[in-house]
Amino acid sequence: MAGTINLALTQQFDMDGNPLSGGLLYFFAASTTTPQSAFQDIALTIPHPNPVVLDASGRVPMFYLADGNIKIRLTNKSGVTVIAADNLLVIGPSSGGGGGAGVDATTVMATGDIKSRFGNGPLSGFVRCNGNTVGNAVSGATERANADCQALFEYLWSTTVLGVFSGTTPARGATANGDWLANKRIGLPDMRGRVIAGMEDMGATAALRLTTTGFGVSAIILGNAGGAETATLSLAQLPSHTHSLASQHFGGSLSIGAQDTNHSHTQQGTFTSIGSLATGYNLDHTHVQHNHTAIGGVSGGGGAVNDSGNDGVAQTGTSSLGTMDHAHNVTISGATTTESAGHGHAVSGSTQPAGSGTAHQSVPPAMVMTIYIKL
Repeated sequence: MAGTINLALTQQFDMDGNPLSGGLLYFFAASTTTPQSAFQDIALTIPHPNPVVLDASGRVPMFYLADGNIKIRLTNKSGVTVIAADNLLVIGPSSGGGGGAGVDATTVMATGDIKSRFGNGPLSGFVRCNGNTVGNAVSGATERANADCQALFEYLWSTTVLGVFSGTTPARGATANGDWLANKRIGLPDMRGRVIAGMEDMGATAALRLTTTGFGVSAIILGNAGGAETATLSLAQLPSHTHSLASQHFGGSLSIGAQDTNHSHTQQGTFTSIGSLATGYNLDHTHVQHNHTAIGGVSGGGGAVNDSGNDGVAQTGTSSLGTMDHAHNVTISGATTTESAGHGHAVSGSTQPAGSGTAHQSVPPAMVMTIYIKL
C-alpha cells in the first residue's frame, strides 16, 4: 500500500539554474499543514526526516508514500520556497498506478501533538518536551537545530505562549516564518517532572478543580505550570482537636475552671475577741496581783485597806484593768479541715509543643516516562 510522486530521484535547481544543494522537501497531508512522513522503503517502516534534504547536486533521494494524496513544499536551504503543490496523487502498485484514496489527516498525528513513550532517547519525527529550544540548522537551538523543526517552530510560535529567542533575549518578530528565516529558536514545553492536566475551561465554564488558590497559577492559561511536590500546613489548616492535660504535657499557660475537689488549705490570720465579763464575751484569763499584809485596822464604811508594811504605800482592793472591756489579738495557723466547696484554680503551664512543621509529600503514585511533541 505504498507509492511515490515524480519528484523522487529528480535533480532540482534554484532560480539561477544552479543545483539546489541542501534543498528541503517537506511533506504534508493534503490540504493541511500536518506533516506526513515519507519513507525509505516500500514497506513504509523506515521514515525519512521531514523535510528530506537534497544532496550536494540538488538530487531528491528515493522516497515512498502511503496511498492517497499529498502536499509538498520544496525550499532552498534557507527556507525560501521553490515549489509548493497540493493534492498530488500518490502513484503506486496498490492502485494499479493510479493511486488510492486520500489520506485522512484526522488519523495521523499532527504537529504539536503530545505522546508519552517508555524510553528516554531521541525519537524520529518528535522532540522531547524538556524546555530546550528548536530552530533551523544555524539557530543554535539546544534540543534540535534542523530544517525539520520548521513546522513545530511555527506552530509553537502561533500559540504565543513560549519565548522566541534571538541570542539570549526573547525577541518575537512579526511572523513565525520571518523568525524562522531569521535563525531564531523557540522554547519547547517543559514537562520535566510534571504530569499533564486539563485546562480549567477548555471552551466551557471553568470546572474549579484547579483554582489559582490551590494550583498557584491560573489554570485557564495554556502552558501554565503549578502545584508543588511538598506542602507545609499552616495552623489554620490543622483539624480541630484537643490535648490531654496530663502532667507530661505541661509547659506554658493553662486555665482550669471551678472544681469540687477535696483538699486542704494552710491558713494564717488574726482573731479578735471583744466583749465583757457580764456578757461572757471575754476569753478566760487571769491577772497577777501583789499580796500585801494589812497592818492596822479597817476603816468603817468599807474604806481602803491601810498598808503599813515595809513600803508604806496604801493599796486599793481591786486589780488594775481586771474586768474592763478589752480585746485580744490571737494568731491562728495550721491546716484547715477537708473542704469540698466549688472554686477555681489558676494553673500556670501549657501543653508541650509537638511536631516539627516539616513539609509533607503531596505526590500521588506515578511512573515516569518521556513525553514527546510531534515535529
